[in-house]
Amino acid sequence: MAIRLTDSLRREYQRLFESCEILAKRQAAVEQSVERLLAHRDRYRAVTERRGVPWHFVALVHSMESGSSFRCHLHNGDPLSARTVQVPAGRPKHGSPPFDWEVSAADAMALKRLDGDTDWSLAGTLYQLERYNGWGYRMYHPHVLSPYLWSFSTHYTSGRYVADGRWSDSAVSRQCGAAVVLRRLVERGETDLADQPAATLYAQVAAKPAGDNGSQRPLVSRHRMRRSRRDVETEKAQRLQHWLTSFPGIFLKADGIPGDRTSDAYRLVTGHYLPGDPRAE
Repeated sequence: MAIRLTDSLRREYQRLFESCEILAKRQAAVEQSVERLLAHRDRYRAVTERRGVPWHFVALVHSMESGSSFRCHLHNGDPLSARTVQVPAGRPKHGSPPFDWEVSAADAMALKRLDGDTDWSLAGTLYQLERYNGWGYRMYHPHVLSPYLWSFSTHYTSGRYVADGRWSDSAVSRQCGAAVVLRRLVERGETDLADQPAATLYAQVAAKPAGDNGSQRPLVSRHRMRRSRRDVETEKAQRLQHWLTSFPGIFLKADGIPGDRTSDAYRLVTGHYLPGDPRAE
C-alpha cells in the first residue's frame, strides 16, 4: 500500500519537526551523529552532483542504513567488493566490482527514483526518509511515531520492529532518528531546506498587526554565550528561541543560551542583534 504526501501529512511533518526536542540524555549522542556526517560532507556532495539529491538526505540514509560505513553499499549494507546479494540484489547493474561508494550510493538513489526534481521541501524530505524505511509504523502501529525519524526525541518513547515482521511494544530504538539529526543540522546552520523562505523577509516584523508573530514577541534576552544561573533568565531565553523558531526558515535549539545563533536569528527577524552582542556596536 502506497502512502501519498497529502496536505494533511505535510502539516503533520511540519508540526513534528518544529516541535522536535532532543531528550537530555541523548544530546551528546545526537551531536556525535551530526559531527560524523559533517566530517564526510564532501563525499555526500559528490552523490548530489551525480543525482541532484541533497547531501543531507544521502548522509542521513547512509547513517541509518549502514552506520555511515563507506565499505558497504548504501542499498542494503552488502560489501562494495561485489554486487549486492541481499534485496535489492545485483546492484549496481553496470560497472565492475569493487565499486566506489559514491557510484553505489548514486545507484541507490536512482533505484528509489530520487533526483533533483523530487520534492525536497521539509515535508518532502521527511516523507522520503520514512518511505525509505517503509510504512510499517504508520500502517500497522500508528500509535508509535517511526523511530527511524524521531528516536532520541520527545516524539518517541518505545515500540519498534525487532526483526522483519516482528513487533515489540516495549523495545526501544538505540539509533538516533534521521529527522532529529536533520533538525540539529538546520539549527546549526549546516544545511537548509528547499521550501524555507529567506529570513530577510521578516525584517519589518515589529510593524505586523495584532495577531501576527510580532504581537506575541517575548521579552528580549541579553546576548551571552553560556546559560544563566538564574532559572528565570534561562526560561526567558527559551521563550525567545521558541518564538524565533516560529518563523519559517529559522530553527533554534531551545537551550536557554542566547548566543550568536540566537542573536543572528533575532537580527533576521527584527533587523537588530540582541542587546549586548558586540557585533551591534
